[in-house]
Amino acid sequence: MVERDDVRRSYDELAATYATQRIEDGRGTEILDGFLDSLGDPRRILDAGCGQGTPVLSRISADTSAVGVDFSREQLRLADGNTPDAALTQGDMTDLPFADGVFDAVVAYWSLIHVPMAAHQRVIDEFARVLCPGGHVLLCEGTNEWAGENPDWLNSGVSMAWDIAGAERTRSHLRASGFSVIERWGIPDSLDADEDGEDDRADGDEPWTVFDARLDG
Repeated sequence: MVERDDVRRSYDELAATYATQRIEDGRGTEILDGFLDSLGDPRRILDAGCGQGTPVLSRISADTSAVGVDFSREQLRLADGNTPDAALTQGDMTDLPFADGVFDAVVAYWSLIHVPMAAHQRVIDEFARVLCPGGHVLLCEGTNEWAGENPDWLNSGVSMAWDIAGAERTRSHLRASGFSVIERWGIPDSLDADEDGEDDRADGDEPWTVFDARLDG
């Protein structure tokens, strides 16, 4: 089970290690790039759980209003160096420090999975609150429900925990918050492409799911 303060402390301790070992998966960043490109101008984008500023904030052009929020002070320190044009603030996704309806899009890229399971709906409610009507959210989740921890994540001696609600439960959370799912993608841990460059795996072999959802109204 995720304990919020434990995850925050772990990301503070792991900041340097995570920065050197983080791998940007091809399929996930391809989806992210397509999502960012699809947004019209002017754009006000919130990276919820921005971490060190990559890969989301670093991909947003300087003429776009980009804001990053994270509860790890050390991750934000790295983000400040990686994304000097973004506005950064320390905060919790369950109680975002922003007014209602101020963003056109929210991205939660591998961040919701570190929120306690019981708070997932509240986080998505917060995304809906800070979005303007018709705004979009892009979020990543595990395809199947799972909770667990690793006492030696990234061989660092620091523990990390995850609470993964699963794709169907997350879809229900989105609908309950007033979102309509526009697109859904499955992502394998590693792409196993054939000679034509096509991934032949079935959905059941894709442990991660990405949603693009639009706020009704």
